[in-house]
Amino acid sequence: MTSDAKLRKKSSLLDNFTPYYSPPHDTGEFSMWFIFYKNELLIQEKQGSYHVPLLNIVEQDKLPLINQFYLGQYDSIHCFGAEINPKTSTPSGYQSLGLRQLFGLISDDLLTLAGRAIHLLYWDSTTQFCGRCGHTTLLKTDERAKECPQCGLINYPQLAPAVIILIEKDNEILLARSPRFKPKMYSVIAGFVEPGETLEQTVLREIREEVGIQVHKIQYFGSQHWPFPQSLMIAFTAEYLSGQITIDHREIEDADWFTIENLPPIPNKMSISRWLIDWFIEKHSQVQ
Repeated sequence: MTSDAKLRKKSSLLDNFTPYYSPPHDTGEFSMWFIFYKNELLIQEKQGSYHVPLLNIVEQDKLPLINQFYLGQYDSIHCFGAEINPKTSTPSGYQSLGLRQLFGLISDDLLTLAGRAIHLLYWDSTTQFCGRCGHTTLLKTDERAKECPQCGLINYPQLAPAVIILIEKDNEILLARSPRFKPKMYSVIAGFVEPGETLEQTVLREIREEVGIQVHKIQYFGSQHWPFPQSLMIAFTAEYLSGQITIDHREIEDADWFTIENLPPIPNKMSISRWLIDWFIEKHSQVQ
């Protein structure tokens, strides 16, 4: 599958899912539940396949659910998010897996909805009280927001935008290693947007700070929701212009130019960093 096809596939959720803020009176016999236990999704395994649970009201009542909320409708099925009290144990008949572990085990659509659910759970847990007056907040029914009944402050789910950039020089790609990565793994440059910056300014600043070079011909590539806990990754490609690699030894411990024949270990296919690298590989495989 090409990188363009991957991006199109990620947008298929638009055709299958409609977000809503309040559930209808009748949600049908079964609903789909994205339930998290200690930040891992509860799933059921049946004959070697993994499934997000479809629960009726009796099955729902058997689970110690907290912080329940409505997500919307997916393929005519109503979807909810919730947590299991972390002081309890994993319910019988379920196992819990992190979102990264679930890649390839459930569909991309369901993995994206699970990311939406855990993002909203994080938002809910960090906005229980008004940041201005300290009063308990309430969910609004007409939009995805919380409102303080005391002072009227409205709080929306937060996104932390970050840029991620593939830099190429002829047939070479710049890859860098962070101390936080798995052993020997390299990836493309990334960093969060600072207040007051445009995305293009962030691209130039992050590259200058982390590897000390200049780039040009910055092009938008695509984006990916990254719910760890609430990021939006915005990807670009750029071409090398000038300068020598100079690393800061804090965010980056090594960086170098690589051809497709000598690539180091790189991120898995779940992340947009890998989509960028795969795009570069496809591009230069066609040249050979």
